[in-house]
Amino acid sequence: MATPEFILDLRVKIGTDLLWLPGVGGAVLDEDNRVLLCQRSDNKQWTLITGILDPGEEPAAGIVREVEEETGVLVVPERIVSVTTHGPVTFPNGDRTTFLSVVFRCRYISGEARVNDDENDDVRWFLLDDLPELSPRHLADLQLALAPEEPAHFTV
Repeated sequence: MATPEFILDLRVKIGTDLLWLPGVGGAVLDEDNRVLLCQRSDNKQWTLITGILDPGEEPAAGIVREVEEETGVLVVPERIVSVTTHGPVTFPNGDRTTFLSVVFRCRYISGEARVNDDENDDVRWFLLDDLPELSPRHLADLQLALAPEEPAHFTV
């Protein structure tokens, strides 16, 4: 699912004005310490699994839902690795958004990784020494997720 209905409804009222949205991300690792990444269909970039929370949705439940919706994989969130803001982002249609992003380290439970929605062109497991190019933000979140028992990262 590309843009949630509640955001489309808000955009009717506020146009392209800056919108503050809660989002989640997941550094999903399997038993072989591979990371699950998706290649976005809009910009072709490889990323951690990310998404927007539904109104009232708990962040941990949101990342479980997003990973399954986008990849067909079931996960268990293990810990928060970062809480940061991202943006403002201006989308091709002019919409402006800033995200509050809660990123989790997630453990693979089951499922065959596949493209499971229209947001991604590809979904794959990657060995840590053979990663595609990731944005500095996603690479930093992955490194935080790999650090044993590190506290959550945040900026003051």
